[in-house]
Amino acid sequence: MPTTIAPLPLPGSDLSAADIARFGPDPQQRFAQGLADTEARIAAACARSGRDRRDVRLLPVTKTLPAHILRLAWAAGIRDFGENKLQEAREKQAALSDLAIRWSIIGHLQTNKVKYLVRFASEFHALDSLRLAAELNRRLEAEGRDLDVFIQVNTSGEESKYGLSPDRLHEFLGQLDGFERLKPQGLMTLAILSPDPVRVRHCFALLRRLRDEAQIRRPEISRLSMGMTSDFEIAIEEGADVVRVGQAIFGPRPKEAGPFWPGLDDL
Repeated sequence: MPTTIAPLPLPGSDLSAADIARFGPDPQQRFAQGLADTEARIAAACARSGRDRRDVRLLPVTKTLPAHILRLAWAAGIRDFGENKLQEAREKQAALSDLAIRWSIIGHLQTNKVKYLVRFASEFHALDSLRLAAELNRRLEAEGRDLDVFIQVNTSGEESKYGLSPDRLHEFLGQLDGFERLKPQGLMTLAILSPDPVRVRHCFALLRRLRDEAQIRRPEISRLSMGMTSDFEIAIEEGADVVRVGQAIFGPRPKEAGPFWPGLDDL
């Protein structure tokens, strides 16, 4: 009797109906195409502004994507995952601990959750208080490791957003000297959510000016983390070194996921 060879599972064959409704029958291919399209848009923005494509880092934002779907993102070539909710990131990191993922926390962080972040995150993009800096440094010291951080600045002036006011940045940077485990990399912002590109561009231009001023005394404050799916091309034209892009790669998030801006749905 001939031996029957079981066919290999098709891509996405273990997806639920909800997965397929959101990501399609082949999420890996969809993510690979979304990644390629985003890379092309980044390259075009760099070309328009006379920048080298290698100077802009793409940080894919994996907020709301379940761990089993992120395995398909990994298979599509994505290695950096950006998360704004720490609890969600912790659960995914535990489920995906066999993969060499570089985890970035990009949203507002409560001090009582710092102990979890320092165990697995490679960088933190939303440092905005000395209390948080002190707790991060204390926990990092206990873990025997350092952490790359970006200081979040509220360049839109909106009360709904976290971040230092621009006029407090200089003083804040001067107070970071005692936190040796924190390695400041630059500044981060969220632009105003507006269809007016002039208003959006103003937020990015302001962060660039603040960075330029900060570098006079703090040369390590060299990078700008700014720009998301709706505005990353403007951000690149204004000098972004890191763009945080999710929906352009992975598709729209479910409405129940909460507000668009990282951090606001932690309230």
